[in-house]
Amino acid sequence: MTEKSDLSRAEAVRKRRAQQNTKRLKQATERAYKPTPTVTSRSRNYVANKYKRSSNQRRYNIALGLRDLHLHRPTIHLPHLRAGWRTASLLLTFVLAAAIYLAWTLPYFHATWATVIGNNRLTADEINAVLGVAGQSIFTIQPDEVETRLRLNYPELSSAEVKVYLPNHVYVTVTERTPVILWQQGEGYTWIDSTGVAFRPRGVVTGMVPVVGLANPPAGIALLDDPFSPPPYISQEMVEAILVLAPNVPEGVMMMYDPRNGLGWNDSRGWRAFFGADSKDMALKVRVYQSLVDSLMARGLYPAFISVAYADAPYYRMARPLNEANDVGE
Repeated sequence: MTEKSDLSRAEAVRKRRAQQNTKRLKQATERAYKPTPTVTSRSRNYVANKYKRSSNQRRYNIALGLRDLHLHRPTIHLPHLRAGWRTASLLLTFVLAAAIYLAWTLPYFHATWATVIGNNRLTADEINAVLGVAGQSIFTIQPDEVETRLRLNYPELSSAEVKVYLPNHVYVTVTERTPVILWQQGEGYTWIDSTGVAFRPRGVVTGMVPVVGLANPPAGIALLDDPFSPPPYISQEMVEAILVLAPNVPEGVMMMYDPRNGLGWNDSRGWRAFFGADSKDMALKVRVYQSLVDSLMARGLYPAFISVAYADAPYYRMARPLNEANDVGE
């Protein structure tokens, strides 16, 4: 009797505890789904109210004496600036346009005068007058065009080089031709260099060989490696013949050029001597001429014309009787 009463009492206690636990669980579930009171933030309304709350915001529980009070962290959204390729292209175009405008208009990038190097007879003023770079933008000067203009205006230049440097410097390096022959024809004269190119005389140059031309000499062949060099006035072979023959011209006598007989001179003893216009065997021709003159003088003969244009076939022509030979003197 007693054991059954104790068993019934224990079961009643367990049943009552189970009911209490079920009731507590139900109350906890109801509290979990119960809406929380709204907490008004003291911050400005535009901080977070203008934007939609994200779904993955974190939630914080703070014990303030209220049941299940939840505070949300305010979220601040700032606009994102994305620099795309269109923006970069627009910015780059603006910068380049500004740079081109400044380079074109600023006097700092305009050439004022060209510095000339290597000139002896040509003055810097004459060269700058042909260059035409004064006042031009340094970015518009074309060195090749300037070199061509300079060479075409001054044939006495064998070479010209133009270099441009920032901000506004132009340097011109020139090489002048060296005259070796003073060619006189009619009432005019010109200088000729070792390649046969004729150019205008400038200043005073000593050591040139004077030649009187009775007619225009045969022109030389233009140089293929220098398209800006003018055609030679005389051939280079003729220049070499003149330079070889010059030391044998009698003192006080000028060399001459005859289109039929070539180079020669009027000898003061009464005859004309010619050696052709070919530089080949010119030294041999001079020795043959000296031997022929010595032979004629030894025999008392005074010719009027001697030609050694061909070294192996010299000839002379008499112009007066032997008894008049003594009338010819220096």
